[in-house]
Amino acid sequence: MLAGFMLAVLLQCKIQPASADEIDTRGSERFQRQEVHTRTADANALVSSEAPIESKAAPRSTRKPGAGSAKGPYYVDFRARTAASWGHAFVWFGKTSKREVEVAGLTPAGDTVAYVLGHLMWVPSETAASYGDLDPQYLTANYRVYLNEPDAKRVFAYIKKLQASSPVWNAETSNCTAFIGSIADFMGLKVPFRWQRPEDYVNSLKAMNGGRQIVHLPSEQ
Repeated sequence: MLAGFMLAVLLQCKIQPASADEIDTRGSERFQRQEVHTRTADANALVSSEAPIESKAAPRSTRKPGAGSAKGPYYVDFRARTAASWGHAFVWFGKTSKREVEVAGLTPAGDTVAYVLGHLMWVPSETAASYGDLDPQYLTANYRVYLNEPDAKRVFAYIKKLQASSPVWNAETSNCTAFIGSIADFMGLKVPFRWQRPEDYVNSLKAMNGGRQIVHLPSEQ
């Protein structure tokens, strides 16, 4: 009882203001998850609308397909967005020439009760898109890296394996920053300390890796 009372007080202290559209409570967020999971996003449109996040917006290429492949035709985008509490970290991944993006992240399954209990114990998780993951107005930080096709196949397979093998969520251990950190580590990126706000975590990830945009995985043994 005492631990529950102290947790409630801490949560009240940590809750941050959120936009009117967003703070309908996590219960309403969960209600919309199924719809969000089936949505597709126009990656090009969203990236252009996120120009303030990047130091300079990339101009639209006028070269023929295949003419410029230095960055690789595939990408993983480490992202952070606002939420009713500390925020959320997740990844977009896909092919640059396609409008569809796939989303992976680790969140507690259920409503506010699951979120609160997840600060004391492990609770069931969800690893697909959550409410707000495809909405640019909630974005607070992002770091995109590009891959060639063979490396992308390995990374995307790892992401899906991680989704399938992450049955629980816990605020201190199995949380959203740890989830995307596992992906970054698999890709050979330097990974920051996990106990940071999602926005700070993504910005730290980018800074620690010098903002590098191209990743090449080592050859498989």
